[in-house]
Amino acid sequence: MSTSELPPRALFAMNPVHLPELFPPRLMARLTALARIEPALVVTDFTDPAMAGPLAEADVLITGWGCPRIDGSVLAAAPRLRAVLHAAGSVRNLVSPEVWEQGVSVSNAVRANALPVAEFTLAAILLSGKDAFGLRERFRTDHVFPPPADYAKIGNLGKRVGIIGASRVGRRLLELLRPFDFSVTLYDPYIDAAEARALGAVLVPLDELMRTSDIISLNAPDIPETYRMLDRGRLSLMPDGSVLVNTSRGALVDPDALTDELVSGRISAVLDVTEPEPLPGDSPLYGLPNVFLTPHIAGSLGNELERLGRTVVDELALLGEGSPLAHAVCQADLVNSA
Repeated sequence: MSTSELPPRALFAMNPVHLPELFPPRLMARLTALARIEPALVVTDFTDPAMAGPLAEADVLITGWGCPRIDGSVLAAAPRLRAVLHAAGSVRNLVSPEVWEQGVSVSNAVRANALPVAEFTLAAILLSGKDAFGLRERFRTDHVFPPPADYAKIGNLGKRVGIIGASRVGRRLLELLRPFDFSVTLYDPYIDAAEARALGAVLVPLDELMRTSDIISLNAPDIPETYRMLDRGRLSLMPDGSVLVNTSRGALVDPDALTDELVSGRISAVLDVTEPEPLPGDSPLYGLPNVFLTPHIAGSLGNELERLGRTVVDELALLGEGSPLAHAVCQADLVNSA
């Protein structure tokens, strides 16, 4: 067999703690059948002299959380590199423009990672509609069932749900919402009304969505245009008793304004992400009964990481066949995506 007929030589570059969950034994066996790779060899520092040899021979970098930035110096050390397959989400801060300029293909597992985020968000919406989080806190304190009159505004029938962002998470969430009796609106400046209808929502301006939604789900990407998009003025538009669900990034919301609204008790929130992250130990949000905080768990965790690894192995198979990558990322894609 000639050198050109050999499977590509691949190299892991990530925090090695993630490797066993990304590539459990059966998946690792498939990967090693598709590429020449040393499963125990993981790069954590591209400047490590011990990695000079493996980098010089690498055709493919299989990256993940904890991978150092791939820039011109890395490309110089890896002259044979032709693909970066990222077993995680955004490559915005991982890959420099030189990678695309030198013709290296880039792929990520954003679509796979969007699935658990959308599932988590759906659960948060359904439970918020039943006021499950608030009633749990009340039940823990009072130890009695509330009177029937207190349930008058509780329930998911006809609830007005506003989705901010037709991102991959937002689109999957819209699919998951279809079987339920919600009234769904959508804000996204990059789609039109017809596409929104096809997704199962009515396209509205952001301020209208803020004013008319019982539950608002923030699913926009973290880009300069979305920084603090929910400022004090927009948060003040939320109806009394409404709920903000944030499984995107904390930077999209003014943290001081959100804290003030939540401390007042006027609105509630389910926050999987915050600004900063984690919150300081003295943040009032930890103790508020109208705030449900989780430690950034909506994305892939535990056995869900295998889905990300499977995406990379499938991409590696396509690469070996000479077929286009299914999840290729172009440099232009980063303008409007995380």
